[in-house]
Amino acid sequence: MKDDVIIRQFKDNDFAAVREIYQQGIDTGHATFETRAKTQQQWMSATLEHCRLVAVISQQVVGWAALSAVSARSVYRGVAELSVYVANGHSGRGIGNSLLGNLVQCAESNQMWMLQASVFPENHASIALHLRHGFRRVGVRQHIAQQHGKWRDTVLLERRSAVVGVG
Repeated sequence: MKDDVIIRQFKDNDFAAVREIYQQGIDTGHATFETRAKTQQQWMSATLEHCRLVAVISQQVVGWAALSAVSARSVYRGVAELSVYVANGHSGRGIGNSLLGNLVQCAESNQMWMLQASVFPENHASIALHLRHGFRRVGVRQHIAQQHGKWRDTVLLERRSAVVGVG
């Protein structure tokens, strides 16, 4: 990653850029089942406040990462699903790698012991990124949901913390 990229906590005024980057991912057809980016209120409600990160170059948000709770049940308080998105034109610079590395650290510093990701099998770069960060492939969820009338599979990946929830 180039030295000009800064990873920092999300601020409310970052949302317009976050939403645009999210929509870019949606438009690829290989990032999420969503069909349009959430509103700021929806996104804030869906993500955990303590682990919302942005990547910034020259004061421009070029990527984001966040955690979402997988359950409201207290026994799963340390388990979260993650999202990592990089703006068009900025891939291949290590931004996703840096965002995911910082997100893992943020999760562990907030007592999260298990991270999971659901990735379309065609998204080879995302799968490779997760594997580089200690995720393991749990399996393929076949025909888990439909996208534009077509059944899609997802690869389920998870990362167990080596420092939180051990013992």
